[in-house]
Amino acid sequence: MRVDVRGLHKYWVLENVDLLVEKGEFIAIMGPSGSGKSTLLFLLGCLDYPTFGHLYLDDVDVTQENENVREKIRLQHIGFIFQNYNLIPTLNAIENVTLPMQLSRVKASEREARSQSLLRLVGLEGKADEMVNNLSGGQQQRVAIARALANLPGLVLADEPTGNLDARASKEVMDVIRTVNENQDITTVLVTHDPKVASYARRVYYLDDGRLRATVI
Repeated sequence: MRVDVRGLHKYWVLENVDLLVEKGEFIAIMGPSGSGKSTLLFLLGCLDYPTFGHLYLDDVDVTQENENVREKIRLQHIGFIFQNYNLIPTLNAIENVTLPMQLSRVKASEREARSQSLLRLVGLEGKADEMVNNLSGGQQQRVAIARALANLPGLVLADEPTGNLDARASKEVMDVIRTVNENQDITTVLVTHDPKVASYARRVYYLDDGRLRATVI
């Protein structure tokens, strides 16, 4: 999915942000706490509307679409990875991965096969029936990555995906995110405060005082 941001503005947070991410690219956005990183990610994910400006996803100006259309875009074309995993604790690993497919009315046989394949992709094929609260933080985040890929999105948005993990688990999670980006040609936008995490991306931007600029780490 191609992401084209033009003059995006959110009062008190973002100021005339321009950004172009070509299909299959992996970029990272760094910045201090409160700099607007998560707000920008929510705008890219159609979770919020800008005050003004435009966001084009594959040449569709989603800022002009109603909420019903944006909801379908979120479900079917965008995968989200959050710092706190946001898994459903009453479901096991494979049920968490399957849930977005159920919402998209994917056939049961396809849901099962795809979920197993995704858990294998993130190295958790032996944990399919494990309740997610029994998994380590790194394992829970890898389930969350599999869930983000459930509906075969063109865009994955990751908000501080290693924020709650130790160094070893962080490396495992970032290795998975990079592998998915490289092998499945999924556009990936990640926000982080950690230069080591940002170094996995092909391009890095810095956001501060609502302004976005390219940088090198």
